[in-house]
Amino acid sequence: MQFKDFWYVLAESTELREDCVLARRVLGERLAVFRDTDGRAAGLPDRCLHRNAPLSKGCVHNGELICSYHGWRYDASGRVTHIPSQPPATDYGHHLPPFDVCELDGYVYVRISHNGSHNITPWRMRHYGERGWRHIRLCNRFTNTVTNCVENFIDVPHTAFVHTGIFRSPKGERIVAAVTRADGAVHVSYRNERANLGTWRWFLNPRGAEIRHTDSFLVPNVTCVTYEIDARTFIITSQSVPAGADDGGDTLVYTDLTYNFGLFNDLARPFVRWYGRRVIDQDVMILAAQMENIRCYGADFRDTPSDIIHRCVESLREAIVRGEDPYALPPLSREIEFYV
Repeated sequence: MQFKDFWYVLAESTELREDCVLARRVLGERLAVFRDTDGRAAGLPDRCLHRNAPLSKGCVHNGELICSYHGWRYDASGRVTHIPSQPPATDYGHHLPPFDVCELDGYVYVRISHNGSHNITPWRMRHYGERGWRHIRLCNRFTNTVTNCVENFIDVPHTAFVHTGIFRSPKGERIVAAVTRADGAVHVSYRNERANLGTWRWFLNPRGAEIRHTDSFLVPNVTCVTYEIDARTFIITSQSVPAGADDGGDTLVYTDLTYNFGLFNDLARPFVRWYGRRVIDQDVMILAAQMENIRCYGADFRDTPSDIIHRCVESLREAIVRGEDPYALPPLSREIEFYV
């Protein structure tokens, strides 16, 4: 199994209009993405077979992609359908291998591998389109690896310092967590969280009820953080897309803020968006600073007991690096405690 066997977000569906072509880069592969004659999303290598000009610099006409250099035309299957400098032909004998592309829950996904033997499907967004739920989508570029990004997204201790005030603050609150690794996923269930919610405690948890908080990592690149407080639910889902083939520190992260605050849904929307942007901006800054030091000193980390969460994440991703099946790793279960 390889990272290329999994599905990665290319764009939001609304970004991919019928008359445009998008340039994207996933796992070192350059893609030109467009819609075919039936409006379906399609992806081809971003190079014309004639002289390697980028197809993403071209245009889309009647569902076919036209190179801006010499006008070679491609359909969604990668077949060259027209060469302006040559007499018309039914088959010019030139063909680009297309990528597997699909649309799900308002995202366009790609699978770089042409193998297709693994029964892997894209991540299904929780509560997408369901009545009573709201979704806000954000996209940010992080200067760090996928592994370090996903570890940050499900890391509780950093929130008291990187997001002081708006998320948590250092209060020394004891938190107990059950950590499990099984079936290509890491799940963390927290207990004893009540008051440390920063600016929004008065709204999210005015009565000080115990928070039902779970974090999940789904191999190879999805994190899902869920807070349930009385009748209110807030879910943060992040899909980290590596641009470079070696995951060297250029990661595009698509974040869904999904919430159900009942009667307050629409009133809360601008505040949820501001909150999400502010928190993510702070994470972008600290992860960029971390990556700068990693490039200087290497990834020589010292662990605490709570870092078993990170080690579980790394074990799944390292299995893929070795060409192994991450779903086949033996189950692991730990209980940890730490203070925030």
